[in-house]
Amino acid sequence: MTLLRSFPSRDVLDRPKARVADALVFAGAAVLIFLIVRVSAGANVPFDVNAAPATVSTDPAELPYYAARSLLRMFAALAASILFTFLYATAAARLRRARAVLLPALDILQSVPILGFLSITVTGFIALFPGSQLGLECASIFAIFTSQAWNMTFAFYHSLVSQPRELDEAARNLRLSRWQRFWRVDAPSGMIPLVWNGMMSFGGGWFFLVASEAISVNNHQFALPGIGSYVATATGDKDLGKVFIAIGVMIVMVVGVNFLFWRPLTAWAERFRVEESEAAEAPRSVVLNLLRRSNIPDLLGKVFGPLVAPIDRAMSVFGLAEHPLHSSSTRRRAGDIVFAVVVAIFLAWGAYRVVTYINDTAGFGEVAHAFGLGLLTLLRVVALLIVATIVWVPIGVWIGLNPKVSRLAQPVVQVLASFPANFLFPLVTAVLVWSGASLNWASILLMALGAQWYILFNVIAGASAVPNDLREAAANLQLPRKLWWRRLILPAIFPSYVTGGITAAGGAWNASIVAEVVDYGSTTLVAAGLGAYIKQATSAGDAPRILIGVLVMSVFVVGINRLFWRRLYALAERRYSL
Repeated sequence: MTLLRSFPSRDVLDRPKARVADALVFAGAAVLIFLIVRVSAGANVPFDVNAAPATVSTDPAELPYYAARSLLRMFAALAASILFTFLYATAAARLRRARAVLLPALDILQSVPILGFLSITVTGFIALFPGSQLGLECASIFAIFTSQAWNMTFAFYHSLVSQPRELDEAARNLRLSRWQRFWRVDAPSGMIPLVWNGMMSFGGGWFFLVASEAISVNNHQFALPGIGSYVATATGDKDLGKVFIAIGVMIVMVVGVNFLFWRPLTAWAERFRVEESEAAEAPRSVVLNLLRRSNIPDLLGKVFGPLVAPIDRAMSVFGLAEHPLHSSSTRRRAGDIVFAVVVAIFLAWGAYRVVTYINDTAGFGEVAHAFGLGLLTLLRVVALLIVATIVWVPIGVWIGLNPKVSRLAQPVVQVLASFPANFLFPLVTAVLVWSGASLNWASILLMALGAQWYILFNVIAGASAVPNDLREAAANLQLPRKLWWRRLILPAIFPSYVTGGITAAGGAWNASIVAEVVDYGSTTLVAAGLGAYIKQATSAGDAPRILIGVLVMSVFVVGINRLFWRRLYALAERRYSL
């Protein structure tokens, strides 16, 4: 008789490891929930506008708590940005008439500097929560949201309008509802660019952390507990030692967020890559592997999974993604005329109110002055984009096409991109004061520290999304290097580069408000430009000049987008979408 030796199944072999993973995941989730509840309790303390502190304690022992408060604000703003991105970008991509309003509005929203939002919203949020610091917290979170949302919205919108025709036809043939199409087609197809741009937008939020936590508007100064306000207070005290301590804490926090959140998310997003052959080496994450080994996600799926079908049925009331029977051309033309008339009336009324207000207050001579300052800031933005393109496009392609390099370089790039460069402004200001150099030129470098990363991250995302089939075909054909760049790489990354360029330009305009005016103790350096104009008007509470500065900046950004970037967008959609 032959005895057959039985071997334990893989599930049995992995069971001890699964138990360890379950314990670690459960402990991590418990600690996270405790910290969120503990830290968020400090947001709802009594608050008096007239007695609000303008600074925070610079005791280094307070830094862990400050860092946790700042991190909570960042993730709250990120959640709001994701929700806004899904709603706004989908409406702009799927609703033809709404697109005519939503895209120009997005250009304007992107061009409005963070101080422009703060000058309007701070009073409203404080009034919404009288006697509580929660209003100021909401204003700070909203300010961070305005530095994150627009880039993510542009990226997701582009992924929708450049969606492969096969996916669109499949959604129509299957008669998916709008709800089903979004979660089964739109969100998965746009997940990779959304994750990468979310990572970049999160870094952009760090850049404006000082302005959103140490708020100076309408002749009032407010300081919320946070690492941004800590740096602002230490800078005012000329205490470079504490600034260096805050920089060290910031680096640890950025690396930790990358390891625990962004790295697992980018590795998980690889499941949505659509191509016939697999990449040589996919991104990996220790945290994601731990979650996959744990049974807790499966248990949660079993609990909440049965809710998917009822939700699908409930949301089916929104109808089909594309109605199979198009309305008549006459009815559509009549609807377009009515829509255009309503929009025209609204814009005419708004323009009349703005013109009347400016004429009765600052006068139109101030508008001409602001336009002259805008031209100076425009020159800085153009110089920044040219240099950033020359430097970061080759590096982004190299990182995106090499998984091993990406795994090693991504944490470094994430630290550089997420680290708030204005934490270094006190050091730069000290050097400028010591050397007597002009901020008119140095402000270009300061703006670049906050805006150039949009180009790098989008190029990395575009290069990593190039189908492996095309890479293998180019290798088999042994394309010369110049032809490889001209026929494969540049066309493949062009849509992503346009997204990065338009958001980098908008980020540079916004960064000008903190790069053209820098403080160090009692010393203030000012560069001639529109950003400095808005910053000074906001600090003084000069509403007419705030309005003029924001309008002029919006005109510059929207005009350049329409004349230049939108044409590149159209070219990318027409010729270079994969």
